[in-house]
Amino acid sequence: MTRLMIICLLAMTAAADSRVVVGDFSHGELDGWSSKVFDGVTRYTLVTDNARQVLKAESRNAASGLFKRTRIDLTKTPYLHWSWKVLGTLGNIDEHTKAGDDYPARVYVVFSRGVLFWRTRAVNYVWSSNQPRESTWQNAFTGNAGMIALRGGGEETGRWVHERRDVRSDYRRLFGGDVRYVDSVAIMTDTDNTHKSAVAYYGDIYFSSE
Repeated sequence: MTRLMIICLLAMTAAADSRVVVGDFSHGELDGWSSKVFDGVTRYTLVTDNARQVLKAESRNAASGLFKRTRIDLTKTPYLHWSWKVLGTLGNIDEHTKAGDDYPARVYVVFSRGVLFWRTRAVNYVWSSNQPRESTWQNAFTGNAGMIALRGGGEETGRWVHERRDVRSDYRRLFGGDVRYVDSVAIMTDTDNTHKSAVAYYGDIYFSSE
């Protein structure tokens, strides 16, 4: 084996080691994911879409999510990657209120910040129904959850969109200060407050160093 080949193999190994997979849906894996029901059950199933396996969410006046406990060191892998698709948004709702706190798709990361449950914080990345991209607001139910609209309105519905976020940077933007460890990751398609329906698809979720 030549020196160049060895260098290339080492580089490939380092790149692979810098990725931490949380949701391996493309390989049919749901190990470690648990359900959290808030009000009614959103149905989550593995399906094939666009020649790959993904997670499909169907919500009808329901709010339940899937979460996975995982310890992620953001000093090593600060970037969160995933893909998602929604078939429609929820119309002219006010997402800043409790009555309008529903989203066809959202991915969020949770930070425990100690053993006391009220110290838990979450960064929510949402597919908004009407808010401008990159707009932020405090969740209507709790000040410990900050919302970031990555997509808004219906212009991108029906097609896959890929996301890449610097989680530490987004945490500072929402809460100030800094954070090192992620304690869990969750996904949720919820429509219980607006009494509507939504269908969304989620692709693989992973953290990386770049």
